[in-house]
Amino acid sequence: MSANLTIHSSGPDDGPPVLVVHGVCGHGRRFESFTTAELPEFRVHAPDLRGHGHAPRVPPWTLEQHADDLLSVLDGLGLWSAPVVAHSFGALVALRLAEVAPDRVDRLALLDPATGIDPEQALVWAEASAVVRETRADAVGTQRFDWPGASDEAVEREVDLNWVEGDDGQWRPRYSPAAVATAWSEMCRPVPLPPPGTPTLVVRASREDFVGEHFRAACSTLQSFSYAELDSGHMLHIDAPGALGELLREFLR
Repeated sequence: MSANLTIHSSGPDDGPPVLVVHGVCGHGRRFESFTTAELPEFRVHAPDLRGHGHAPRVPPWTLEQHADDLLSVLDGLGLWSAPVVAHSFGALVALRLAEVAPDRVDRLALLDPATGIDPEQALVWAEASAVVRETRADAVGTQRFDWPGASDEAVEREVDLNWVEGDDGQWRPRYSPAAVATAWSEMCRPVPLPPPGTPTLVVRASREDFVGEHFRAACSTLQSFSYAELDSGHMLHIDAPGALGELLREFLR
């Protein structure tokens, strides 16, 4: 059963469409400032994944369900196919979408895809999914710790968009901890390769180790595959927006 996802759209109404998929703990507006600055001619559609942002929280939270939800997004937008730009866990969702419906994915840009997650580390992160902070200042401090390369403006914006004060006065990220824990489990499953003939760009953040070498090696045998590395942390759109924007503009055109 597909969820009625919240979709955040930006850019000119008549611009070429692109679907942007956020990663675990994220939300559809996480890349909004980046796409506005670096992809201004594109009509960007960025849904909140199930269990994240303002989307329904109900399970299942499997890759298959997320992919089915994205198919419903494309249907609701009246798009038969679109390029997909996807980050981290969102890249796994995009790969699953391309696997089950290859004709609906025009091309794939995978930003530091989480294809090489160690199960022991995934367990640590899954068990830490529930985050509670006493004050907004504490939430800002947590976001600052997670995004060491981000500007104060970017950190404050992320707290405004993705943290919420509960009835108990405490602050929590705007996601379901159960959905996030499930996502870490899903990241330990075998990763599908892009379909043959689907142009695919993988952009690796050189300061992190999310992209499995086995995935890159397997993709390198595909005719339509290209690869780039940026001097960046996991949040490439924050650490290297200009370089990432240049790569995406060339790829999407």
